[in-house]
Amino acid sequence: MRHPPDAALHVRGLSVTFGTRRGPVPAVVDVDVDVARGELVALLGESGSGKSAAARAMMGLSAANATVTADALRLGETNLLTLPDRQRREILGNRMSMVFQDALSALNPVLAIGDQLGELFRTHRGASRRQARAAAIDLLGQVGIPAPSKRVDDYPHQFSGGMRQRILIAMAIALEPELVIADEPTTALDVTVQAQILELLDKLRRDLNMAVLLITHDLGVVSEVADRVMVMYAGRVVEAGSADDLLSRPSHPYTEALLRSVPAAEHRGQELYAIPGSPPSPAHQPGGCPFHPRCAMVVERCRTERPALTVVSAGRSAACHRSEEVRHVAVPG
Repeated sequence: MRHPPDAALHVRGLSVTFGTRRGPVPAVVDVDVDVARGELVALLGESGSGKSAAARAMMGLSAANATVTADALRLGETNLLTLPDRQRREILGNRMSMVFQDALSALNPVLAIGDQLGELFRTHRGASRRQARAAAIDLLGQVGIPAPSKRVDDYPHQFSGGMRQRILIAMAIALEPELVIADEPTTALDVTVQAQILELLDKLRRDLNMAVLLITHDLGVVSEVADRVMVMYAGRVVEAGSADDLLSRPSHPYTEALLRSVPAAEHRGQELYAIPGSPPSPAHQPGGCPFHPRCAMVVERCRTERPALTVVSAGRSAACHRSEEVRHVAVPG
């Protein structure tokens, strides 16, 4: 299967199904993703939409009860589907890496930060302890840790939440991978620190020409740094396109509802819009379009026929029977 020549990540038909006592539960269904070198693509959706399950499957980090299938899963020219486990483990951290959501649980509490960063260089680059320590100090400086030569011997609990997140990013970019997957990297941080972390990710991907797949539920995050956006709902991609176009003229009612629910200064004092209902359980999805029970534009066809993801304009695709009408709905703010 052909893939874009500059694609760091090329995924086609990715599906993830979890085995449970009540039977198989589809968490991700037929997802396609391309991320070019130097590009930042955001995978957007509410909790339970399948975006983190998709990201972990791409990394080969799915749970033991997960069955992962794909038509294509490539990192550059490397076919990850046929790669032996040992070689795939060598790629992790080296050519592709992940920034996790919870830095405190992702870092080893009994090892100094310098040792944890240095281990990457000793394991993958054969560096001496002195070389690894120097590289760790340099990395801490790159991600904005003040006085890195002094802080390199500190432990995770001695850093703030924002600083720990910077350290996770330092670990992810240490070996200058082709692809970094950032899974909700700013969720537990205050707004100011969130902005700093996003600016850091944006700067590093430009400086190092890395591909970044950003997993998030935050539209503010997406509007700041993403080149392209893929919106997931109930395990499927329901809309995709360039960030500017998609956020200004959504083609799916779910994207439109997400944009409508973002607080805006000009609507101060008014009641905030909330999408009615809740996302469906992966084990009990409604027939037809899975968003139809919450959709303001639902028609009878939506209840019986699942819409396919189809091209609606140049560089844009949506899975909605009424995508043309949705594009003409004014989004407040």
